[in-house]
Amino acid sequence: MFIEAAEAPQAVARLLSANAVQADSLGAALRDAPPDVVLTCARGSSDHAATFAKYLIETRIGIPVASAAPSTASVYGVEPKLSRALCLAISQSGASPDLLALVDAAAGAGATVAALVNAAGSPLAASADWLLPLHAGPETSVAATKSYIASLTALLQLVAAWSGSAELKRDLVVLPSLLASSWHCDWTALVDGLQDVRGLYVLGRGLGLGVAQEAALKFKETCGLHAEAFSTAEVRHGPMALVGRDFPLLIFRQPDEAAEGIDTLAADCAARGAPVFLVGGHVPGAVCLPHVESSAAIAPILQIQSFYAAAARLSVARGFDPDRPPHLNKVTETI
Repeated sequence: MFIEAAEAPQAVARLLSANAVQADSLGAALRDAPPDVVLTCARGSSDHAATFAKYLIETRIGIPVASAAPSTASVYGVEPKLSRALCLAISQSGASPDLLALVDAAAGAGATVAALVNAAGSPLAASADWLLPLHAGPETSVAATKSYIASLTALLQLVAAWSGSAELKRDLVVLPSLLASSWHCDWTALVDGLQDVRGLYVLGRGLGLGVAQEAALKFKETCGLHAEAFSTAEVRHGPMALVGRDFPLLIFRQPDEAAEGIDTLAADCAARGAPVFLVGGHVPGAVCLPHVESSAAIAPILQIQSFYAAAARLSVARGFDPDRPPHLNKVTETI
């Protein structure tokens, strides 16, 4: 896991070069014939990438994005009404039967299918109208790391091409080098602070919610640590009842319109005596983890890279093998 996560900058540089023409072509096609809705189709870490896609597309393009329930096709046999829709399928293996069933149903209903998949020879890749390979290379650790970062990057490259945003295109240029710097951010404070705890919340909002979901999954997968991901807005409802001295929080923050609310939530939780680990900002009472300064769009990608280095260390510190989580396989095929 540690070695593969460290390869993310090279994987991202490879993806950006290899997919440039195809991403530009798909972006132009989407501008010429904009979909009415984008439907994301994914599981696990890929579904967390889909959360990032939702906020990126809705804030930069303005088209609504919804997460599909694969079982509606694979179990219930529903025939969706998806003409003038873009089906955005994200997968590492491209082999799970439920995702394939949903993609086939979407295509049969008239949707355009774009697949972001690491296995370019997979059934999902073969069934797509547009293929954007992730180019992450072999990933043998059960826990996805560089393939997740490649998924976020492929989504950013697509939206940059679709929107024509000069800012996003600049972000893509600097992303590989900033990822390399992010790998060396020292999150020892997080490793030490979580070595003996039983559970925590992982929080984010907007573009940062998807990496909060991903971090919570990695805590469960590799560290035997129960973690739940919430929006910093949603946690103020029922979940806030658990926050206190024995219940830590890891909070992801990006420098955009959500930042003020995230800071307020972090300060409130710290005032309750909860151990608060904040990445991307500085709030009194919180442990502010080192981060690489960047624009809001790539901040979550850089932050999850720093997290992966810390998660691999925390896993070992808690007595686990991050490469062999119990009861899990690298490829999960659900129906």
